[in-house]
Amino acid sequence: MTTKGFPDRLLWGGAVAANQCEGGFREGGKGLSVADVHRYNPDMDITKVSHESEMTLEQVQKSMLDEDGYYPKRYGIDFFHTYKADLALLAEMGFQNFRTSIDWSRIFPNGNEEVPNEAGLQFYDALFDECLRLGMEPIITMLHYETPLGITLKYGGWHNRDVIDLFAKYGEVLLRRYQGKVKYWIVINQINLVHYESFNSVAICADQVENLEQAKFQAIHNQFIASAKIVEKAREISEDFQIGTMLADCTSYPYSCEPEDVIMTMRRNRMQYYFSDVQLRGEYPTYITRYFDDNNIKLNILPEDIVLLKANTMDFLALSYYYSQTISAKKNTMNPADTTPNPNLKANPWGWSIDPLGLYNCLNQYYDRYQVPLMIAENGFGMYDKIEENGKIYDDYRIAYLSAHIEQMQEAMRDGVEIFAYCAWGPIDIVSCSSAEMEKRYGFIYVDLDNMGEGTGKRIKKKSFDWYKEVIASNGLKL
Repeated sequence: MTTKGFPDRLLWGGAVAANQCEGGFREGGKGLSVADVHRYNPDMDITKVSHESEMTLEQVQKSMLDEDGYYPKRYGIDFFHTYKADLALLAEMGFQNFRTSIDWSRIFPNGNEEVPNEAGLQFYDALFDECLRLGMEPIITMLHYETPLGITLKYGGWHNRDVIDLFAKYGEVLLRRYQGKVKYWIVINQINLVHYESFNSVAICADQVENLEQAKFQAIHNQFIASAKIVEKAREISEDFQIGTMLADCTSYPYSCEPEDVIMTMRRNRMQYYFSDVQLRGEYPTYITRYFDDNNIKLNILPEDIVLLKANTMDFLALSYYYSQTISAKKNTMNPADTTPNPNLKANPWGWSIDPLGLYNCLNQYYDRYQVPLMIAENGFGMYDKIEENGKIYDDYRIAYLSAHIEQMQEAMRDGVEIFAYCAWGPIDIVSCSSAEMEKRYGFIYVDLDNMGEGTGKRIKKKSFDWYKEVIASNGLKL
């Protein structure tokens, strides 16, 4: 692609997650998931909020019995009941794709049942049928922070190898059930964020293991193996399936041009590439095995694991991109969550810097490294939105953010980067993953609910609704 514009094959749309929008808590046979014990804290510092990253077993058990606290992800925006009307609004914008997840705890309530929950399967049948009827390609994530809580309580989370086959069984059920309805599958959402949101990612309580850092890396290895088994099964079932892995882009800049900053940034970036290196190249790179040796991390990797990974690499790489970050050798460690703000960039109230060129940079870096098709699985701007006296919502800041990022996506494609889908994050307001707020809004559609779930639930089109509609209609020419 050497001229401006986008190829006709680019799928425009948006993305949500089951645990942030569905609600339907305990309805239709659903079990508890790790998301259902995320309590909203009105006193949190939103610039330092974690993702309930290292919960203890006592905290989990207390949350299961808590009748006083508010747990927003149990209720979402009631998409479980309103999905037809909500999808109709997305279709009105011209959506060509709709990315969501299947809640594992809705299919296997405890994660280990012999037979899947038919009511849960039927809900997703109806959801995908409605997407297809409206002309939207379903892009489905098998695991988006929805591990059944039973996996934590009985198996201690993903570091237990027994979980591999439980997830592989779940994945096979989905592939066989929705063959012909779903072509594009992301196995695990943002598999690299284990150090940002440990409990959400791998369902391990901090006091369930002696060495949490080692358990995290073992859990990720087990997720690699489970994912490879799903790729193997998908190829057996249908040649039409496209199976991908997903990273949250954590590509960093050096804080300065001092060689120490440059070298540390290179090493930190490789710690992010490791997740996709294993799943797209099919083997553990030497730099990560050195890191394990240097830090006395010992993983249980079986000989058959190595064979399975090599034979079952992913078809595409999905990326979420929101902001960029910098690394200082003097200020930061090798912990992926330890970064330094970029003094050259403005940020939203949550401290997420606004950097469209960072998207251009990461797209080129990943494509140069892997030469596989890319999907922008999430890109959006969280902000407080205000309803004016005339009932309108003028979110020009969101339009400016998305427009600038789509321009950089176009620049990357002119360089030859192959991108087949763009999914704006949270096209209808949903509960925040990190802070469980409702008022951190990303949508083109406002949902009248506050942080405590109070409100009418009414849907209101924002200014960005008509803007994105025109973007899609013009195939990205009118930004």
